[in-house]
Amino acid sequence: MSMTDDLLGTSQATTLARILGAAHAGQLGSGGVAIAASAAAPEMSAAAQSLTGLGLSERARALAGAIEIDFGSDPVRIAALTRDALADDEFTGWMLWPAGLAVARTAVARDDVHAFDEALAVLRELTPRMTSEFAIRPLLLHDLDRALPQLLEWTQHDDWNVRRLASEGSRPLLPWAERIPALVADPVRSRAILDALYDDPEESVRRSVANHLNDHSRAHAAHVVEAVTGWRTSGGAHVERTARHALRTLVKRGDVGALTFLGFGAVNISVAPLVLTSEQVPLGGEIGFAGELTNVGDAVAHVIVDYVLGFPDARGGERRKVFKLVQRELAPGESVTVSGTQSFRPLTTRRYYPGVAWVALQVNGVVQDRAAFELVDSDGAVRS
Repeated sequence: MSMTDDLLGTSQATTLARILGAAHAGQLGSGGVAIAASAAAPEMSAAAQSLTGLGLSERARALAGAIEIDFGSDPVRIAALTRDALADDEFTGWMLWPAGLAVARTAVARDDVHAFDEALAVLRELTPRMTSEFAIRPLLLHDLDRALPQLLEWTQHDDWNVRRLASEGSRPLLPWAERIPALVADPVRSRAILDALYDDPEESVRRSVANHLNDHSRAHAAHVVEAVTGWRTSGGAHVERTARHALRTLVKRGDVGALTFLGFGAVNISVAPLVLTSEQVPLGGEIGFAGELTNVGDAVAHVIVDYVLGFPDARGGERRKVFKLVQRELAPGESVTVSGTQSFRPLTTRRYYPGVAWVALQVNGVVQDRAAFELVDSDGAVRS
């Protein structure tokens, strides 16, 4: 059984069908008498048996569509049905994604402000049992201007799950979720939400804020640095930790503004050429490297040292990855040797190919001289 089956498989989908069917029966006046899921929600029951091969988001959409067929597309009815289902303690976990998605989609289809507001309210009520960050996306896509003020109000909610939903639900690059182009293009749209939550007492909320701001690192680096600078000015017990997590991508990229914010500005450092353990590395093997840094300035140098790996891609081009090494303070005249090992075993997210590769130290964002080597097949072949 896969992880996807564990989260939203046939068992959870069948339970969801039974719970919604019982809630529907209760609405009709039968007191919620137990009834077979196949009779109460035949389309959902059929969908529950047809999830194999589907990803998690695909399963949620398929089951949401089945809910709309079994119980109708009236947003008022679907919202009330979902609320009634909350009386069942088994109505929890990942099965809430398709239920919440049906609430959101039917409200969007009605294109009515009252249905829209009611859908947001239902998702707010669901999120303590299972985050509504995915189900809320159709609402944001449909009417962001109406949704964002309500999310901003949620930043003051007593329940940290609701506060987290305000940040996570509006993340520009939320994994598994629909993209909201307006949030990707303009980081200012959700800035007030982050400013309200960066020092939240709940760590899960703060991590969401940091991840949200980090999403903007791809296209809005200056905005990210400006935001954390504003947090530092405003103060708070958790501001430095939240800021560091938000800046992690920019630090890897060697962004000067991010590094300066963290105290790793320009330094007078001499870097000796890297020494490699080999000039050829078989695919699946590893290479070691070491280099010496010396503070040739008159003041203590605060340095953050990463290493950059350049390697061939499948089409003969080049990919680059940045990996962390160390952070150090060097007194004037002090030297330190930094070293690392890079494996070339294939990963699910990265494969390596024969050809010329290189490694270089990156000191406070400045990439130093490269040391080249060859990645070879087991027979020693190097692709030209």
